[in-house]
Amino acid sequence: MTNPETAIEKRRWWILFNVVLMVFMSCLDSSIVNVALPVLATKLRVSMAAIGWVVTSYLIVISATILLFGRLGDIQGKTKVFKFGILLFSFGSLLCGIAGSLPILVVARVLQAVGAAATMSTSQGIITHVFPSHERGRALGISGTSVALGTMVGPPLGGLIIAAFSWHYIFLINVPIGIFTFILGQRIFPDDRQASRERVDFPGAFLFTAAIVLLFGSLTQGQASGFDQPWIIGGFIVAALSLAAFILLERRVEQPLLQLKVFENRLFSLSLFCGFISFIAISCPNIIQPFYLEYVQQLPPEITGLYMMVYPLVLAVVAPVSGYLSDHIGSEFLTFLGLVLTSIGLFLMSTLTEHSSLWLMIVFLAVMSIGNGLFQSPNNSLIMSTVPRTKLGIAGGVNALVRNLGMVVGITFSTTLLYGQMSSRLGRHVADYIPGRADIFIYGMRYVYISAGLICLVGAGLTAYRLYGSKKKDDTFATEEAEDRV
Repeated sequence: MTNPETAIEKRRWWILFNVVLMVFMSCLDSSIVNVALPVLATKLRVSMAAIGWVVTSYLIVISATILLFGRLGDIQGKTKVFKFGILLFSFGSLLCGIAGSLPILVVARVLQAVGAAATMSTSQGIITHVFPSHERGRALGISGTSVALGTMVGPPLGGLIIAAFSWHYIFLINVPIGIFTFILGQRIFPDDRQASRERVDFPGAFLFTAAIVLLFGSLTQGQASGFDQPWIIGGFIVAALSLAAFILLERRVEQPLLQLKVFENRLFSLSLFCGFISFIAISCPNIIQPFYLEYVQQLPPEITGLYMMVYPLVLAVVAPVSGYLSDHIGSEFLTFLGLVLTSIGLFLMSTLTEHSSLWLMIVFLAVMSIGNGLFQSPNNSLIMSTVPRTKLGIAGGVNALVRNLGMVVGITFSTTLLYGQMSSRLGRHVADYIPGRADIFIYGMRYVYISAGLICLVGAGLTAYRLYGSKKKDDTFATEEAEDRV
């Protein structure tokens, strides 16, 4: 009779492949629609601001539900929740592909997002379970790289699909892949046999979901309606109250949705915040660049997609090298250098105009991508190494939450600032690209890139502080060791 642990060990790389493929697809769908936004806005006859809900609704719902599914995975079993996520994500993708109006498309995206949250929240726990400690870091690194690649490959792949077929297929492509991963998962995943009598903190889940949905929903809708509207202001107030109530509740309940004690580790919290900043920076060019290329440079979607391949291609080369280097020279310096280069790339992007050479843009994107590639793998390694093995699941879930929050904030921040500066320049409210006025778009875009670059510099300063603290700790340890020898 075969030992279950031995069987899992033999299948561990297939399990990793299955998990990584689904995580890749979930992250891919957070950005694959970006290049299609101009096309979707035209086909569905809605404004640029309104079509943004196709992106933000997906990210908001993932952020709002990821903690709940992480907790359900601990109680009901991670592979059960993961497979449920595959099915729901695939069904939501099918509905997206046949949607004929913006409201139906947004509802389908919500279903997609719930499924994606179920897979994202349990993926790192499954990997941790099936891989021994001496291989776990490499496996988690591969998973982390798939997240970054999924986020960046989306726009170029979307452009190619639209050129060859139509926008519907950027969603329908998920269906056969989802069916494949579910069938494979049924055959290779270990059985969830844990019996837990713990309860889900549903009041906490409700408060957290309300806070996230109201906060980012108000930010997104405020772009179109104006932030001085009473119902927008009310949304912010209720979101703040919900978040405060959630924190108070989590401190008191016996089995909280989120164990706040993990944030007492300063290195963990600092690394999370730096990761949050990096995903804000990633999201700014991801959401603005398609409009720059298609509206300002007047390129078709398929050519736009090819230009946007620069970022993921460079990232695919740099990220594994960065992971290798972090094992030999440490993670702190690489994260600092990565954020500095990302900042420089963002500042360079702010110099683009309607007459800029696209080759120049490629160089700027490469600088940004090298910076992000140097940062992501070492920072994820730092996050996961600062918590005990018993809290790896919590750390992975919080890391995924922060990643998605960073993307939501980045998209909301960049579009709000873009339209705000365009409105200021014109002297009237603007929530769309103005045909024939590329200069107005460039004016707003410049502010977005400069602001994102400054935010990234803040992150670089924090990583420098983290690097200094690490060196100081090493020097202290070396001094104590020398004194012991004397």
